[in-house]
Amino acid sequence: MSVNELYTKFTRVWIPDPEDVWKAAEIVRDYKEGEPVLHLKLEDETPLEYPVGPKSNPLPFLRNPDILVGENDLTALSYLHEPAVLHNLRVRFLESNHIYTYCGIVLVAINPYEQLQIYGEEVINAYSGQNMGDMDPHIFAVAEEAYKQMARDERNQSIIVSGESGAGKTVSAKYAMRFFATVGGSANDTNVEEKVLASSPIMEAIGNAKTTRNDNSSRFGKYIQIGFSRRYHIIGANMRTYLLEKSRVVFQAEDERNYHIFYQLCASASLPEFKELSLTSAEDFTFTSLGENIFIEGVNDAEDFKKTREAFTLLGIKDSSQSSIFKVIASILHLGNIEICPERDGESCHISRDDVHLKHFCQLMGVEMQQMEHWLCHRKLVTASETYVKNMSSKQATNARNALAKHIYARMFDWIVEHINKALQTSTKQHSFIGVLDIYGFETFEVNSFEQFCINYANEKLQQQFNSHVFKLEQEEYMKEQIPWTLIDFYDNQPCIDLIEARLGILDLLDEECKVPKGTDQNWAQKLYKQNSSSAHFQKPRMSNTSFIIIHFADKVEYQCEGFLEKNRDTVYEEQINILKASQFQLVADLFHEKEDVTSSKSSKINVRAAKSTPKAPNKDHRKTVGHQFRASLHLLMETLNATTPHYVRCIKPNDDKEAFSFDSRRAVQQLRACGVLETIRISAAGYPSRWTYPDFFSRYRVLLKKSDMMLADKKLVCKNLLETLIKEPDMFQFGKTKIFFRAGQVAYLEKLRADKFRSACIKIQKTVRGWLQRVRYRKIRKSAITLQRYGRGYLARRYADFLRQTRAAVICQKQYRMVRDRRAYLRVRQAVVTIQAFTRGMFTRRIYQEFLLHHKAMIIQKSVRSWLQRKKFRRARDAAITIQCAYRRTLAKRQLKQLKIEARSAERLKKLNTGMENKIVQLQRKMDDQSKEYKSQNEQLLLVNTTLGSEVNKLQKQLEQVRSQQSDGGQLTSLQEELERLREELQEAASQRKRLEEEHSTEKMGLQQRVEELERENSLLKSEKEEMNQRILQHSKSFEEDGSSVSQKEASLQKELDQERQRYQNLLKEFSRLEQRYDNLKEEVSLSKFQPGHRRNPSNQSSLESDSNYPSISTSEVGDTEDSIQLVEEMGVEKAAMDISLFMKLQKRVRELEQERKRLQANVDKMEELAKRKGSESRSPTSEQETADLAYNNLKRQELETENKKLKNDLNELRKAISERASQNNSSNELQDSYNLLLSQLKSANEELDARKEEVLILRTQIVSTAQLLEKNDHIQESNDVPELNDSKEPMDKEEALKAYHGLCESKNTPQDWCYLNEDGELGLAYQGLKQVARLLEAQLQTQSRQHKDELEALHTQIELLRDDIEKKQEILNYTSSLSPEAKVEYSVQQEITRLTNDNLDLKELVEKLEKNERKLKKQLRIYMKKVQELEAAQAAAQTTKSRPELSRQVTVQRKEKDFEGMLEYYKEDEALLLKTLISDIRPNTVSATVPCLPAYILFMCIRHADYINDDQKVESLLTSTINAIKKVLKKNNDDFEMTSFWLANTSRLLHCLKQYSGDEVFMTQNTAKQNEHCLKNFDLAEYRQVLSDLSIQIYQQLIKVAEGIIQPMIVSAMLESESIPSLAGVKPMGYRNRSSSMDTDAGGPSSYTLEALIRQLGQFHSIMQDHGLDPEIVGQVVRQLFHCINAVTLNNLLLRKDVCSWSNGMQLRYNTSQMEEWLRANNLFQSKAAATLEPIIQAAQLLQVKKKTTQDAEAICSLCSGLSTQQIVKILNLYTPLNEFEERVTVSFIRNIQNRLQDRNDPPQLLVDTKQTFPVLFPYTPSALSLETLQIPASLSLDFLVRV
Repeated sequence: MSVNELYTKFTRVWIPDPEDVWKAAEIVRDYKEGEPVLHLKLEDETPLEYPVGPKSNPLPFLRNPDILVGENDLTALSYLHEPAVLHNLRVRFLESNHIYTYCGIVLVAINPYEQLQIYGEEVINAYSGQNMGDMDPHIFAVAEEAYKQMARDERNQSIIVSGESGAGKTVSAKYAMRFFATVGGSANDTNVEEKVLASSPIMEAIGNAKTTRNDNSSRFGKYIQIGFSRRYHIIGANMRTYLLEKSRVVFQAEDERNYHIFYQLCASASLPEFKELSLTSAEDFTFTSLGENIFIEGVNDAEDFKKTREAFTLLGIKDSSQSSIFKVIASILHLGNIEICPERDGESCHISRDDVHLKHFCQLMGVEMQQMEHWLCHRKLVTASETYVKNMSSKQATNARNALAKHIYARMFDWIVEHINKALQTSTKQHSFIGVLDIYGFETFEVNSFEQFCINYANEKLQQQFNSHVFKLEQEEYMKEQIPWTLIDFYDNQPCIDLIEARLGILDLLDEECKVPKGTDQNWAQKLYKQNSSSAHFQKPRMSNTSFIIIHFADKVEYQCEGFLEKNRDTVYEEQINILKASQFQLVADLFHEKEDVTSSKSSKINVRAAKSTPKAPNKDHRKTVGHQFRASLHLLMETLNATTPHYVRCIKPNDDKEAFSFDSRRAVQQLRACGVLETIRISAAGYPSRWTYPDFFSRYRVLLKKSDMMLADKKLVCKNLLETLIKEPDMFQFGKTKIFFRAGQVAYLEKLRADKFRSACIKIQKTVRGWLQRVRYRKIRKSAITLQRYGRGYLARRYADFLRQTRAAVICQKQYRMVRDRRAYLRVRQAVVTIQAFTRGMFTRRIYQEFLLHHKAMIIQKSVRSWLQRKKFRRARDAAITIQCAYRRTLAKRQLKQLKIEARSAERLKKLNTGMENKIVQLQRKMDDQSKEYKSQNEQLLLVNTTLGSEVNKLQKQLEQVRSQQSDGGQLTSLQEELERLREELQEAASQRKRLEEEHSTEKMGLQQRVEELERENSLLKSEKEEMNQRILQHSKSFEEDGSSVSQKEASLQKELDQERQRYQNLLKEFSRLEQRYDNLKEEVSLSKFQPGHRRNPSNQSSLESDSNYPSISTSEVGDTEDSIQLVEEMGVEKAAMDISLFMKLQKRVRELEQERKRLQANVDKMEELAKRKGSESRSPTSEQETADLAYNNLKRQELETENKKLKNDLNELRKAISERASQNNSSNELQDSYNLLLSQLKSANEELDARKEEVLILRTQIVSTAQLLEKNDHIQESNDVPELNDSKEPMDKEEALKAYHGLCESKNTPQDWCYLNEDGELGLAYQGLKQVARLLEAQLQTQSRQHKDELEALHTQIELLRDDIEKKQEILNYTSSLSPEAKVEYSVQQEITRLTNDNLDLKELVEKLEKNERKLKKQLRIYMKKVQELEAAQAAAQTTKSRPELSRQVTVQRKEKDFEGMLEYYKEDEALLLKTLISDIRPNTVSATVPCLPAYILFMCIRHADYINDDQKVESLLTSTINAIKKVLKKNNDDFEMTSFWLANTSRLLHCLKQYSGDEVFMTQNTAKQNEHCLKNFDLAEYRQVLSDLSIQIYQQLIKVAEGIIQPMIVSAMLESESIPSLAGVKPMGYRNRSSSMDTDAGGPSSYTLEALIRQLGQFHSIMQDHGLDPEIVGQVVRQLFHCINAVTLNNLLLRKDVCSWSNGMQLRYNTSQMEEWLRANNLFQSKAAATLEPIIQAAQLLQVKKKTTQDAEAICSLCSGLSTQQIVKILNLYTPLNEFEERVTVSFIRNIQNRLQDRNDPPQLLVDTKQTFPVLFPYTPSALSLETLQIPASLSLDFLVRV
């Protein structure tokens, strides 16, 4: 493009400005090439003529389009130059408050001088795993990119953080390390990441200080290597330090401080452990008071010192070492206060022996005071021939003392760094590392010395590495896209580096001058001038001979030579060091010995690398200078950086005043030039900086295509054709494999063409619309003009007609007037003549006449006056009357209006009060309507009769005329006349009847009207009463509302506290599960570490399931190996078991144990008998009855034990016999059959004995019931409850009840014979058990009857409520129909009837569907049963034919329903492991999908019921404990399987509900049926296990949420923010470097994208799985609510961290996506689960992106709309809002400030992002099952044949 095309009118440019560096302007006239002046207009409308020259003053820089302003990446700008970069940074920093911006591979970080809430853990989680270009610029994004590339490319990484002092380098490095510590936490419990972070406060304390530019300035450089394992967990770290500013120890400028550690130690000097340091305030010490300000605003040195000590402890530095460190630091302060007094000669000095600080220094350092005093004032000179001591002047001594202080601090600094590295070391092999380099940036001051020289030298080296890396990346990008590569010229600072470090360079000359005995700074300067005068980067100042200038890459710097040699030598006298080496404190001696032994000449340690030792120097004369050491350490650093992939962070200081969000353009440009950002821009601009993918280019610029080109399928070819058409110069763009590369400015040109195209289209649309509007307006005006003309002409015609009429009238008036005038003149003359003639005739007559005339006139005047007075009085009275009437009528009207208003408000109450009257009115109206209808019908009938009669009369007349004409006979005529008369009479009768009906109707109508009037009067009375009642009701309602509001507030607060408590409890459970998992992992590690080859055997009496139990349980019986053996017999079979000798030995051992147990019990019984006899013989007390009862009870127990022992002995003998026979004859199948038959016979005999006992119980029951009445009367029976229970008793309550029964029997019989008879063979205990069963049966019947009564009462209440609702609905319908017209009433009634019929039809359809579904289910069950019956018959037939041997385990046909089935399942104790393995360990959800939901839970509960029924506490305890542990093991094994987790959550909660439902508690029995209440647990209270199961359910729920969130979390951002649910809505903007392929994860095509349909499909899958498993709907709703909260949090967090999605089109897309989510909730009946409320913040964010953002009204609307967003989130979204084209407008800063002012009263949380880990407290509501346990069928596929139904 030519200059004439670019520099046209309205084009905006940048011109230089001395204050703002660059100023915006606009061209007001087209520029033609060659013109000397460019006509501009500034932003304040000031005209300017900008001179243009080909060399001296080129054309100004062009501005970027507004759409590109505020971009995240500076390389996305079309025009890449300094003013564009500066303006973009300024806009982002000031208007959007964004401190981070990308510039290619560099992250530019501007120090905000304010604490921002953008570094929390939720922000780290948001950036973790994201591509660098997807999120807004952030230090976490750079850290994540380094971490990802380390894992992906298997290459070490480095993050280079540089900048001026106060730019925020240390903070940026700290946050980067925090990110690595969070994301790559250590895999074990070594807490390496905490140690890495703990090193920061220590290094800040000993290496940071306050300067004029920064309150926490790092005065050294450091490079921290964070080591990672193969799984990329942190395993260790190492730190290197560079160029500590030692001079700060002894000197600080004004308003600066020494290192923080000195002030921290002085602030904590009052602590008892620091009294020996003899420290006071920092103001009392020279080294800490030179800056004249020892405090930092907002910093507490004492608190920071606590953190420093905690960090020391965490890193493993012992308290003794810490104490030694603090002693050394305190000694430095005392050393600075030693007063050196000069002598009179000025050549020597001395120190007072009473110097307290010298004493403290020597005590703290452990050295001799006299020696230190001597060598502080003297020095030793060594010559070739002799050695002598020389005095030092006070100035020399002071310098030597300061050098010693600096040296001690430097050694202490190195020692601390070395021990930090030791603490961070690890024995594990390091796989890779990420290095964080926090180093000083380029510095230039008014006086620049040796430190600035070294710093700028290091920055020259880093800049060279940076330039080469940027150039390399550009080259790789071009070669990857197969773009022709031409060498780009970039600034190479190698000559400047050679000037410093090459042979005979500045450092070499400095070292050489340091070796000269009497070398000076002036001599060194002259050598520099002589050696480097020909260098282009070296200059000599004109006005100085002791300074030199180096032209660095950033700027010219003038260095003062004074002090260079001294700082390079860093001389410390050897005598002072030797004294310190002889210290009595080991640490002080080691400080100096170690450095002498390990490193060479460590007077000043510049580079500390504790992990690597350096060779020992040959001798002290050849020790390395500071410059040499720094150069070596810098080379080592560059080697490390070159071996890694670097990432750059450039920190910018926006102003020198430390003001928050204040931007000084001059300071910013200076730093941008110094840090290499502009060099990156220049390298990018030299090639093809703008890059577009083909799809994005086509989507953005397809408006420039022709219709024919858009039809092509190859988008790449379309883009090529378009560019060749638009851009004529082929060098301005290149086509890569996947992208199009553009030169600088070409994207702006394309944007201009696109905007012109849109502008022309808009103009055409505007033209058409405006033309149409003008035509419409013209038609309206023309029509109006015609109308006006018509009316105007008519008006003029009327005026002319009026004129003619007035003219004619004037002529007539003139004629009449003239006639009257002349006539009056004639009459006057005539009158005068007549008067004169008659004067004399009637003089007397005239006098009389005159008197009469006077009287007459007086009467007229009186009449007029009186009439006027009367009229005036009348008018006054009338006006007064009217006024009074008006006032009175107004009062009446107001009353009437008030009454009408009250009636209007209380119309509903009126309707309720007047229901009966309205019914009567309706009936009367209906009656009137019926009568009017009858009247109409009768009128119609009469009219019909009249017409028929008239027609008949006409016919008769015609016939009569015919007859007359035919002259018929007279008889016929008479008959016709009679007929005519008869018809006339009938007509008259009909008319009279009609009149009568009309009269009746009128009278009835009058009566009805009177009745209506009476009803209206009654209605008005009722209205007045109703108004009074309404007023009372309002008063009562107000009082109730006040009470209700206070109650509701209390309820809300209590509910909130309950939720918080529940949340805390569930968090504790979550932490408990985490610790449990950690314990399991540690156990596995211990077991693996202790594993030895060979066979290991667990104790045989310990169950594997019991070891995992975390809850107290009853210990199992001492079955030991025998139970295992029995189970082994069942598994192996009888034949194999008989051959196992070990099994036989175990059974023999068990038999011996049983015999020992029997003997022990017999011995206990004998002892008890002897004790009872002894007591009886010694004394006979009044309590003989009680002793008799005890003796009887002991006899009872003894008899029972003897009986039991006999049975056990017989059983064991028979079992031993059978086993011995099987062992002797292994192959005898007949004997095996006999042994099995023997076992069956034993079982049969036991059952017969049990039946006999039951019959005896039934016989004895009547006797026990009869004695129950006597138990209430006797008091001594109750006192017998305190009898101590025996050791063998397991049920104390049963014992007491048995004693009561025994006393009752004694009372009734009173003879020992009866007792002996009754207690024969222990029937008393059995009788007591029967009595207990009877009592429980009666209690159950009473409970059943009470529940039935309650159910009936509730049903009646429900029916009443239904009838009441029905009556209210009908009343409302009646009131509504009464106000309708008759036609509307008919229509309304028809509609009501249609609605009713429709509802009935729907109900019938639902009933039919249910019946059909039930029918299909029954048919399916019938087919299953038929199949099972056939299989059973076949099996029985096969058994009969083959006569196969039966197994030990019993085959139970679970399909056959027994008559007395009680909903229990019996199993042997040996089958428990198999039961749990089948039901829990091996079961899969799909195996029981076609059965009853939660089938395993029901089966387990039925087994628990049977164990409770037989009163076996050990069995219950073992089964529940084993079940819980087995579920935990299954969940641990399937910790990422949603289906399995959902399945066991449903079963665990169902088991919990069953334990509640059948617990016997009245609270849980309200909804049970009578049969279910019979199935309640009888013997055990399992409340503790209910709590355990509740906790387990909460843990499973938390695992379910974790699994579900892990599945959907990768889908959320892509589905909610990136997928185009509404096609072609989202726009495309130019991309920056960070969106290029080189910074993306290109493996496998990059990250997969998900659509909204995929997310909804996944949610639907979760929902269907939970429903199929029978999970409670309330829990399903809570799961969905938690998942929707996760969706909202992740979406909103990404929205707040991504500028590219904050646009109007994305807001529309997001609102559509959220509406689809709400529709899904409604479709699945989940809208009431509070899940929709969790989406409210993201919905409001979408609406915020869509609403107008201009006026004050818009601000008010936004404040009221965004109630779910915090102020920070609203402001952040407004700052991120980005228009996608030039026709949208940005949000102004004033508008955002207005929003902030309006929302400043909100109490919002401080964090910006939503906590994605927040979990709502889960609540498991009690939902009883309607399933009857006796109807439950167990499918044969589960292989639970060993379970027996009871």
